[in-house]
Amino acid sequence: MTAHVLIIAGSDSSGGAGIARDIETISVFGQRSCLAVTAVTVQTHAAVEHVELVPSELVAAQMRAAFAAAPVAAVKIGMLGTAATIEAIGAVLANNSQVPVVVDPVLTSTSGRVLLADDAIDVLRRDLMPICRLVTPNLVELAGLTGSASASDEEGACRQAEALARTVGTAVLVKGGHAQGSRCVDVLLQPNQPALRFEAPRLLREMRGTGCMLSSAVAASLALGASLEASVSRAKQYVFDALAASKDLETHS
Repeated sequence: MTAHVLIIAGSDSSGGAGIARDIETISVFGQRSCLAVTAVTVQTHAAVEHVELVPSELVAAQMRAAFAAAPVAAVKIGMLGTAATIEAIGAVLANNSQVPVVVDPVLTSTSGRVLLADDAIDVLRRDLMPICRLVTPNLVELAGLTGSASASDEEGACRQAEALARTVGTAVLVKGGHAQGSRCVDVLLQPNQPALRFEAPRLLREMRGTGCMLSSAVAASLALGASLEASVSRAKQYVFDALAASKDLETHS
């Protein structure tokens, strides 16, 4: 029977990010998706024009239906919106603790619109991250999750990620897409283990939804039984290949 990945995230009417990207990625890995929609958004590739949040109890009901209907082998979480939604999701996941969960902590849109209420960040750290297998922040999100300024270099980012990993007791993958330099370096930090670096040439190409793609690819590999390290490696290669195949590509040198 084909494994399913449960996607808990918001829609994107432009198709550039959110659930559209998640389904696309999971399909490439040969799996099927089931859904719990947290928000309906009206957006283009340039801006988020409107967000309509789904009530937390309806998000939880979608999740319970997905677990009842399909062999869910992993969960990918994206946009959450509110503290109440986080609490509702955590309660359902607590009853399905055997399933690995990957959280892409979506705090703002690419255009800068806030997508997670300020009072929800503490709830995210307290109630949801500790029951997840991996958290995948970029440098801006990592700063928001740790109450710090954005790290200016890899060493600073690793310190922030180590602190977050200790606090929530789970693995943190720091994405290097917002950093500088000719190499794009993602660093995996797991409690009580040495840091692992995943490198690729930095490609000067704008593409929305790469965070969705990466986290969904990790979840898809975990659903297939791969280790966390192998899942991260495959996911990074998948995103790199997608960027390399896009038009008007330049390589940073």
